[in-house]
Amino acid sequence: MTSTTMVGKEVIQQLNERIQELYLSDKIPWVVGYSGGKDSSTVLQLVWNAIKELSPEQRQHKKIYVISTDTLVEQPVVAAWVNRSLRLMNNAAVEQGLPIEAHRLTPLIENAFWVNLIGKGYPAPRNGFRWCTSRLKIDPSNRFITNLVRQNGEAIMVLGTRKAESVSRAANMNKYEQMRVRQWLSPNGSLPNSWVFTPIEDWTSDDVWMYLMQYKNPWGCSNKELMAMYREATADNECPLVVDTTTPSCGNSRFGCWVCTLVSEDKSMQAMIQNDEEKVWMMPLLEFRNEIGRLDEETGRIDDHQYRDYRRMDGGIKLYPSDNTPIHGPYKKERREYLLKRLLEVQKEIQDAAPSDIEELELITLEELRMIRKIWVQVKNEFDDSLPAIYEEVMNKPFPDERFTLSRFREEEWKILESLSGDNYVYMEMLSSLLNVEQRSNSLGLVRKGIVDELERHIKRGFYESKEDAAAYKVMQNKLRSVDHLTQADQLNEEDNLDEEDGTI
Repeated sequence: MTSTTMVGKEVIQQLNERIQELYLSDKIPWVVGYSGGKDSSTVLQLVWNAIKELSPEQRQHKKIYVISTDTLVEQPVVAAWVNRSLRLMNNAAVEQGLPIEAHRLTPLIENAFWVNLIGKGYPAPRNGFRWCTSRLKIDPSNRFITNLVRQNGEAIMVLGTRKAESVSRAANMNKYEQMRVRQWLSPNGSLPNSWVFTPIEDWTSDDVWMYLMQYKNPWGCSNKELMAMYREATADNECPLVVDTTTPSCGNSRFGCWVCTLVSEDKSMQAMIQNDEEKVWMMPLLEFRNEIGRLDEETGRIDDHQYRDYRRMDGGIKLYPSDNTPIHGPYKKERREYLLKRLLEVQKEIQDAAPSDIEELELITLEELRMIRKIWVQVKNEFDDSLPAIYEEVMNKPFPDERFTLSRFREEEWKILESLSGDNYVYMEMLSSLLNVEQRSNSLGLVRKGIVDELERHIKRGFYESKEDAAAYKVMQNKLRSVDHLTQADQLNEEDNLDEEDGTI
């Protein structure tokens, strides 16, 4: 089907009738996924206009929820566009008498990107350890939909997914299309009691742009501004509509998290900076992202092993089968502190340079900073409590949070331990953990049952003299287990413990 016929008046009218029929056929609430991009804008616009054509009584048949997930590390220009759009939607829905509610969703604080990277020390995401996608994007929307299903029994998700996006996307959509028990509604493969409606599933990117240029946005945004944003994010600054099959399309532009290290380079941000001199203020973001995800020239993989502990998060050792070297775990203390300082420096720099329409630009929230501090002091036993000093050094003002009082030890005692430990950070960590556990148990007046076990656990974490010593011990341990003839079930249980919470790849 050609682009011209796909977005012709007859086709749009057929879609209007389909949307209206589905909307009025039951009381199951709708959830429209909105990212601010062209596909989700098209679907929401189609739904909005179709419902608006109904009578005032029919419009109120049931709720339509628009949800947009803010990962808190969205590309700033796109984030500002989406936040403005959500406000306009809510205002326009009230003015036009539509049962539409727009919601901005965010990850739980413990799942936030910086809390995991800087707080817990998770290494920068990569294809072998994609810890970010579910925490930042999937979980917030799933929580919203699950709550809606709990209240209403079912929910219908209206999405802008298209088969032309990729071969794998088409295959997945076709699979669930074969499982339809209601016309136009596919089962949701990940959430029970929810259905998926994809109005533009057979459209191409050029169909989408043709529609957006022909039909005015009903909640007050400009589709021409949306196209301009896509144009700026393409390397050649071109965004043609339809010429022939060889004509490039704006549909190839991809917006996402500005910190994303799952790709080798952020081409959309690079293009924005290249195509618009007013976007040069984003250069520090690009440079910091490249620093976090710097690739090794020989392997093509992120080069950060020198900044990471050779132990897992729980202190255990896991070896590469090929050479029996340890698989590195979380970032060390020095790296986490460095990343926090650099992030605050970048935030301060772009806050001074960003245009006024990029409102309240904040790379890391106060809530995230407080959670990071809590993890460092209470979980990692780093009683020097270094975060407030880092914050004050960069931001030139005191950190707005009360002091931790679980231990009487502070920076001076930390420096004494450092001098005693030399360059052995594992030994240093063990000493600080033992002291902090003891002080915490005393200050909180805890019953001493279990304290011995916790002290023993920290001693075992500091059992190794070096990475080589840890590898040798693990090899010996594996040989002993082999002699003891571990059952397959035992081996599976062993592997089950190597989950992503350990911060390993």
